[in-house]
Amino acid sequence: MPQIIIIGGGAAGFFAAITCAQTHPDTRVTLLEAGKYPLAKVKISGGGRCNVTHACFEPTQLVQYYPRGHKALRGAFTRFQPQDTVAWYADRGVKLKTEADGRMFPTTDDSDTIVRCLMDAAAAAGVKIWTGEAVAEIAPQQPAGWHVSLKSGQVLTADRVLLATGSNPSAHKWAQQLGHPLATPVPSLFTFNIPDPRLTNLAGVSVKSATVKLATTGKNALTQTGALLITHWGVSGPAVLKLSSWGARLLAEARYKTTLIVDWLPEYRPDKLRELILAVKSQLPQKTIQNSCPVPIPHRLWESLTSHIGIQASDRWAGLANKTLDRLIQELNRGEYQITGKGVFKEEFVTCGGVDLKSVNFQTMESKICPGLYFAGEILDIDGVTGGFNFQSAWTTGYLAGMAMGEG
Repeated sequence: MPQIIIIGGGAAGFFAAITCAQTHPDTRVTLLEAGKYPLAKVKISGGGRCNVTHACFEPTQLVQYYPRGHKALRGAFTRFQPQDTVAWYADRGVKLKTEADGRMFPTTDDSDTIVRCLMDAAAAAGVKIWTGEAVAEIAPQQPAGWHVSLKSGQVLTADRVLLATGSNPSAHKWAQQLGHPLATPVPSLFTFNIPDPRLTNLAGVSVKSATVKLATTGKNALTQTGALLITHWGVSGPAVLKLSSWGARLLAEARYKTTLIVDWLPEYRPDKLRELILAVKSQLPQKTIQNSCPVPIPHRLWESLTSHIGIQASDRWAGLANKTLDRLIQELNRGEYQITGKGVFKEEFVTCGGVDLKSVNFQTMESKICPGLYFAGEILDIDGVTGGFNFQSAWTTGYLAGMAMGEG
């Protein structure tokens, strides 16, 4: 009976274990989890609701949500994609619903639904789950097979081993020692710390659509458009999180200190904005500027931006000078804010970097360097933007690994 050991009790590890044990009932599958409770990240994800996947069912479109790994995932998603994830859970009595932005959650809005489903499926398939079992080392044996040494002193043997350890530094070290190139892990999906008087006292104010751009990248400036939320420490929201994901390496190299350019009104080009403001000046000359916001941004933000460029609470449209108008347009379309560090995005813990994808066969998720060693999930140099994409890559790579490990 082939012995399969899966190291890591997260989304990818569980999905691989279940797939392997169900598809190949002649295998013995053991899952090792260092923590006391498996699936901890699944439980707390999505604010406790678990954003299982995203309602994007076309692989060529789906890969566009992955700053790293999109090429390798294109073929993988033709074999297991969000539609398959939805069907997999439905077959086990868990229905998913799609929200307006495409994110998919269990209809219960409770991540425990997903945790229980995975635990029950693993038990039904005969997966042996060991919790509180940290691995100290993995070593290939001759002519084949693996020794897995636990920190408790016990040594297990396996025909095949899967590393589904997330961003665990120890597993990265094992992979490197076995000859796999590693892209240095750095954080992805984070908020920006911006101590700026324009944002002070505006925590909770949001803009439905803003364009944010990193000034560090010159001609190839990274840009994202979407909802933006002002926080106590700076800015957050989908636009910022996506930008931090695509710019993860650049921001790390800049030590999270660079200029962020914010266009609060991406639908209004400077000439259109000038035309609109001049029309308001003509039609409402005696109205105070701060009390009559002519553009679709929150009034508190308008007050803050106008005050920042020297417009007083009593200033009227009739007295708006051309130089002040120029500054106002600049502030609305190209405001510059200094990022001084990265914040956190508590619903996601995503790392950019990991095992180089060229060293992995994406048909099977087996190492091209060490036969019998497999990878799935975040240990690979794959990461997606927020919205269920990181879980989907975990389900997909776990499924492919699980299917392949029981063969032969």
